[in-house]
Amino acid sequence: MSTPIDPAASAAPETVASTAAGAVASAPWWERWGDRLNPLVVKEVRQGLRTRVFWVCFGLMLLACLVLSLIAYVETREAAFARHGQGFFYSFFFCLGVVHFFVIPYNAYRSLAREREDETWVLLVLTGLGPRRILRGKVTSYLVQAALYASAVGPFLLFSYFLNGIALPTILIILVLGAAWLVFLTVVGVCAATLADGRLGRAFIHFALLAVLGTALVQGLVAAFVVSDDGDRLLRNDDFLYVAGVSLLLMLSDGWLLFEAAAARLALPTEDYTRGVRRALVVQFLVAALCGVGGWWVEGREHVIPEVFGIMGALHLVAVGLFVVTDVDGQARRLRASTRPWSLLRPGALRGFRLVVLLLVAWGLLCVGLEFLSLDVPLRRESMRMATAAAPAYGILFLSVAVLLGRMGRSDRLSSPVALRLLFVASVGLASALPPLAAVLLNLDAGDELLNLLNPVVGLVNFGSHDYASEGPKLTWALLGFLVGVAGLSAFAADRVLAEREKRAHAS
Repeated sequence: MSTPIDPAASAAPETVASTAAGAVASAPWWERWGDRLNPLVVKEVRQGLRTRVFWVCFGLMLLACLVLSLIAYVETREAAFARHGQGFFYSFFFCLGVVHFFVIPYNAYRSLAREREDETWVLLVLTGLGPRRILRGKVTSYLVQAALYASAVGPFLLFSYFLNGIALPTILIILVLGAAWLVFLTVVGVCAATLADGRLGRAFIHFALLAVLGTALVQGLVAAFVVSDDGDRLLRNDDFLYVAGVSLLLMLSDGWLLFEAAAARLALPTEDYTRGVRRALVVQFLVAALCGVGGWWVEGREHVIPEVFGIMGALHLVAVGLFVVTDVDGQARRLRASTRPWSLLRPGALRGFRLVVLLLVAWGLLCVGLEFLSLDVPLRRESMRMATAAAPAYGILFLSVAVLLGRMGRSDRLSSPVALRLLFVASVGLASALPPLAAVLLNLDAGDELLNLLNPVVGLVNFGSHDYASEGPKLTWALLGFLVGVAGLSAFAADRVLAEREKRAHAS
């Protein structure tokens, strides 16, 4: 007996697929975008809006803004030409800043820390979203909550503009910089939740984050007050615009770098977990180089720009590079087949060390080259050229010393990433304190040039100092060459030590 054939069941797979695609295409746009949205964002926003913290902060903030508005109305109703806009704008921004610069980042930290403490992080990973998407959902959800707070305070901020005393461009600059500060602090909170695994470490990170957020809150509010108080004058100052632009660039790029670092810490050891972090570092380096060259050219090849960019950029590279250099030895077996000597974005301390040294050398050559190409450089600025070259050399030297002290032996505890960072801090501290102390004991000047040649603090100051008695730099180019040579030899020795440890790690 033959079984009847269902025409729908016998339809070609292509027809079924095209029908499903057509149904999805004909769905409303909000449903299509809802399917693409990170599901963690919806979950976190719903959960956050149901908490008592959100409604208490939201209610207190609205109540404070309403009381301030009534005070503003009473003070200005009989004064036709009153200029109270600046004071009331800052008062409204203060209410918003407390929430944006402290409550939101701390809640973001607690959300991820609670996932790890309650061991529900594994359940999130099993959803297939991956660490990067999960962290993106966490950050986005709290930025959505921050947008809800801002939408409530926004009319009050606009109301302060009509009270006179503050310009609209000043308001926009404060809000843009405040939004970037909010994003950066939120990423800092999420990244801090990934730093410690033990109970003692989590307690330390918790109190350290509270101190950091308290300091960041004060800094944000003070900066907003300064800009709102002197907004008209600052907007006509080119130096302020440069500082604001560099600050905005640093907040966004460092926020991206911290986000990638948090995702790398939560990734599996078998994954290519360092690619995102090191790619962000390289992109940040290229953008900073382009901004430095562009500012130098726009300002008529002024020598001050490469001097400031050279020293501050080198210090920033050393601080970031310390975390890149202290990666674990070797890499997963499945990653080795496609790894080449130039694969500096792959996992492993050896490749991280080479990448940081390469970036420091390139940064020093770029900034010193711009200084030599600058126009109208006075004779006393020759010392700043040496200081610009000495800053990356000191960074390479002490990064290499930390690697040699920690990984030349076979102690796993001493070669751990945390131990290496502590060794770097200890070596820099001892090299900064012992030479001046020895000079005092020998009845010499505390800033003696030869004794402090390898001192990263006093030595850098000596290289940048001008001796008016001899009408020349305080130190010579020969001494700078000696410092560069010592840094190069230390980097070569550290490279060989890391290469040997990587071979042992792969052999085991």
